Amino acid sequence: MATIRRAVIPAAGLGSRLLPLTKATPKEMLPVGDKPVIEHTVRELVASGITDITIVVSGGKGLIQDHFRPNPALVDQLRADGKAAYADAVEEVGELSRLGHITYLDQHGPYGNGTPVLNAARNFGDEPILVLWPDDVFVAEVPRAQQLIKAYEATNSPVLALMPMDPGDSQRYGVPVVKEDLDDGLLRITGLVEKPRPQDAPSAYAAIGGYVITPGIIDELRDQTKRWYDHRTGEVYLTDAINAYAGSRAVYGQVIHGRWYDTGNPLAYLTAQFAAALNDPEYGPHLRRMAKELEDEETGGAQ
Repeated sequence: MATIRRAVIPAAGLGSRLLPLTKATPKEMLPVGDKPVIEHTVRELVASGITDITIVVSGGKGLIQDHFRPNPALVDQLRADGKAAYADAVEEVGELSRLGHITYLDQHGPYGNGTPVLNAARNFGDEPILVLWPDDVFVAEVPRAQQLIKAYEATNSPVLALMPMDPGDSQRYGVPVVKEDLDDGLLRITGLVEKPRPQDAPSAYAAIGGYVITPGIIDELRDQTKRWYDHRTGEVYLTDAINAYAGSRAVYGQVIHGRWYDTGNPLAYLTAQFAAALNDPEYGPHLRRMAKELEDEETGGAQ
């Protein structure tokens, strides 16, 4: 069984649900706490032992590369000005690029979230890879990536990250068809139903950002892409490739232990920001007091 040491972060999307905020700023560079959201993903991968990260980009994403690129001149200037803490912070972000051996790849091919995975996989041979989206933030004692790697090591099969969901939210997610519960959150699944009505949802779990992808699923993506070039219709989706693979081979879901914050739409982004701010040891107490004062003012006004 191959060790997982490579990961792909698809970062070519337009961020249209966050316009006009993302008109000039890539959605991956919007801050959550004191870090751009994509940095949370990169840190999670590095902390999980990943040594090769490919970020698949499109035009207008140069800020991502600028952020992770080491800047010795800025570090030297900050140290000369006596701003050692800022210098250390800038130096640490640049070090992530070395630890994760970050490389960048321009996306080419049909629309759909399977295309960046296939673009990057051409360089990986027969190795399994992690795929994490750059607009998710997980807060967990054990990083989500480590939980997925552990599930892969237990099954030697593709793995999807899952979270329990309110049945009424099923139309927002891909919902797995669960065949067997293997304990500790590990589930054998036979497919995914995209955005089913609550009464049609096959389980109470949602597939969220995070996958271990094996060469068999890459083959399915190649077949999808070939069909797209033959007919020029539809899109190339990773979930379609997983569904096709799961029809005859083992696929597993791992229920992630932790809290998930999506930042892909305005309310979700504000929620992630609010949670990060409240959890900050320096700013959290002040913001909690402010929220309490505002609540008291509204309550008093209502009386």
